[in-house]
Amino acid sequence: MVGESRRNSEGYPDPTTYEALSHIEQKVKAARAYRPMIYVCSPFSGDVSGNIANARRYSRFAVEQGYIPIAPHLLFPQFLDDTNITERELGLHFGNVLMSHCSEVWVFGDVVSAGMDAEIGRAKRKNYKLRYFGSDLKETVR
Repeated sequence: MVGESRRNSEGYPDPTTYEALSHIEQKVKAARAYRPMIYVCSPFSGDVSGNIANARRYSRFAVEQGYIPIAPHLLFPQFLDDTNITERELGLHFGNVLMSHCSEVWVFGDVVSAGMDAEIGRAKRKNYKLRYFGSDLKETVR
């Protein structure tokens, strides 16, 4: 540890305290370590309140796995009207831009909506890494 002494305040060797403080510092550094961004692909329309709750749960899962989740369907409906076709298309475009900055696309849930299908298709065309998870958060093969 930078600036830390292996000795206590009285000048005696204190390796146990030094090691403990070093271990804490390593944990703090690990918590601040690089986290790749992933794109959260899950349903929005239909049961909107249920789908929002699920998207939050999926995003939390990504954080717990060491990633930064990007879930456009949690952000853009805050100020864009999903029922207005022009604003919906704008939101989908914004999502595509964000997707291009992510290292992977994670598809969540047991149902693939039309919007998700378009996102999955784009990810495949661009050769983005796709991973699939059921609503139980268990990874599946598709």
